[in-house]
Amino acid sequence: MTTIIDKGWHPLADGNPPDWASEWGQDRHGVFVAFTLADVTQRLRWIPPGRFRMGSPDDEPGRWNNEGPQHLVTISRGYWLFDTPCTQGLWQAVMGENPSRFQSPTIKTSDRPVETVSWNDVQVFLTRINARVPGLDLVLPTEAQWEHACRAGTETPLYSGDIVILGENNAPALDPIAWYSGNSGVGFELDNGVDSTGWPEKQHPHEKAGTRPVGRKRANPWGLHDMVGNVWEWCADGRRDYMARPETDPRGPESAGAVRVLRGGSWSNCARDARAAYRDRSHPVGRYDFIGFRCARVQA
Repeated sequence: MTTIIDKGWHPLADGNPPDWASEWGQDRHGVFVAFTLADVTQRLRWIPPGRFRMGSPDDEPGRWNNEGPQHLVTISRGYWLFDTPCTQGLWQAVMGENPSRFQSPTIKTSDRPVETVSWNDVQVFLTRINARVPGLDLVLPTEAQWEHACRAGTETPLYSGDIVILGENNAPALDPIAWYSGNSGVGFELDNGVDSTGWPEKQHPHEKAGTRPVGRKRANPWGLHDMVGNVWEWCADGRRDYMARPETDPRGPESAGAVRVLRGGSWSNCARDARAAYRDRSHPVGRYDFIGFRCARVQA
């Protein structure tokens, strides 16, 4: 059961978008705003406050034990969230360089997700972009905020419905919504793709794989693309142990050096990892070509 709190409240109801907004509006997915830095525009989607069941039921295909017990979580404040992972183009506009392995030919306008960035690197990015755009106040989402946004009011393993896992790298339900190990090499055009010939039980045949341009797969009901697959996404907090009791705005460990949560799976991960409830983690200094991030802005 998912409950949206203050469902009728419109974050732009007074007709005054934020000073930093370069565009704003509403479509079939809901409310959005965007900002432009240099020549890069990034859209954010409104994620309403609400209650949802976090984690997975015992009988969910591909489930791991750390996904339970399922418990009711209340997100008390709405927030804005990038509608895609942060792109290489935006990273370069802020940081002046691009650490990514899989770079599109025109890097300044690249719409591939930035990767090979550590959690600590992202903190520097956040400090710099917030200084460049006063009032933007971007942060990383917590793990709970991430799952609330990914589910978008659904309770199934995928925001598009159920999942049937036919093989390690074969879950046809993922094809319309995610780049994962079963399809990430189909039509892959860069020369430095990872050799995928030995990946077992692939949904589609392919020989080299890597990240793909953002926003090419179907969005979830709240207009968010690539919430599963393409790149793992850093969260603000570490991985907490789930309890059966209800929680409000839960946060995992956040001490300096705490291991941080990763969510969503990636282009190189198997089918079971690309579910809304799946949890992974990495040290904040870790840099890998399958890890990126997206930013949030909590409403004042």
